[in-house]
Amino acid sequence: MWNVIITGITSFLTDVSSEMFYPLISFYLLALGAGPAILGIVEGLAESIASLLKVYSGYVSDKIRKRKPITILGYSLSAIGKLFLYFANSWIGVFIGRISDRFGKGIRTAPRDALIAESVPENRGRAFGLHRTMDTLGAFLGVLLSILIIKSLNLPEASSNLSSYIPTFKTIILISLIPAILGVLVLFLVKETNPSRALNEKKRIKFQWKALDRKLKGFLIISLIFTLGNSSNQFLFLRSQNLGASLLDVLFLYLLYNLVYTIFSYPAGFLSDKIGRKRIIILGYIFYGLVYFGFGIASKFSQLWLLFTLYGLYTAFTEGVEKALISDLSPAHLRATVIGLHATLVGIGLFPASFIAGLLWSILGPQAPFIFGGIMGIGAAIGLMFIL
Repeated sequence: MWNVIITGITSFLTDVSSEMFYPLISFYLLALGAGPAILGIVEGLAESIASLLKVYSGYVSDKIRKRKPITILGYSLSAIGKLFLYFANSWIGVFIGRISDRFGKGIRTAPRDALIAESVPENRGRAFGLHRTMDTLGAFLGVLLSILIIKSLNLPEASSNLSSYIPTFKTIILISLIPAILGVLVLFLVKETNPSRALNEKKRIKFQWKALDRKLKGFLIISLIFTLGNSSNQFLFLRSQNLGASLLDVLFLYLLYNLVYTIFSYPAGFLSDKIGRKRIIILGYIFYGLVYFGFGIASKFSQLWLLFTLYGLYTAFTEGVEKALISDLSPAHLRATVIGLHATLVGIGLFPASFIAGLLWSILGPQAPFIFGGIMGIGAAIGLMFIL
């Protein structure tokens, strides 16, 4: 469990850093003169381009039988991304910062998750659930710190001139660098697992789609289809503002989301070890569909509290459990590669998802992207009933 704890602490610190500013990105872009369409391009491209690296970094990790150095590099690049955000003068600067951050995540995700899976041969649902709990606890604290900073500056809760918030945004980014750097330093304490050493010495690493488990292939395909309706969370924040939420309201809503996510991540992983991954993941997808339909038809700010609660349940029921499922179904010598492949497929879908959401919002109105996302979520849940 040592590696699970250490990677959990790193994720905790990194998420403190990331989530201090993540829910404010849409406001930052608006302050710099960008609109919903630009938001879709920035978030979609940042996620998709970086995600293309996930399968490659997983493959390299399997090839060299090393998890630790690639993981450290990935977390370091995410810290560097904060500097680009700090010095941004336009949406281009934000885009570069997001690319660096997601680039780092793309490099680190597969080897880190493979390291966790190999450190805990049994009860992987609990291990990934614990990791997600620590990760999201950091997100909760990060959002809380952001709220406290804004409160301490006595800024007005609503402002028609978001450009007046730019110095505040930059202050938050600068402070967020501290936990980001600490997270990288802690990761040096992790112990290398030297995965499948005997097998790798006898067998050249070779990935073949047709050789994968049938259920695994079906799940990967459904994940890609589902992602087409899973646009960036920034659209949830933008929709909240559209329904009357102030900047601080959005932060409190996101705080609630992370609290629910933190509380239910470990129980979801524990249950998946007991009753199977399928039921938990399908339930999560159903929650997702309901949430997005809710955002589409919502007419009052007060309704957002329930929606963000359900959204936290969706993430808790899917994030760690999906990784445990993939680890279970993957060949041992290709575990990081397959984990990376899943992340890459999801990443490939994120650009069209966010781009489509931005277009639907601009052309048909703010309800349209969420109705579309709800349809995709429920469709994916039905598909998994047959695939798994």
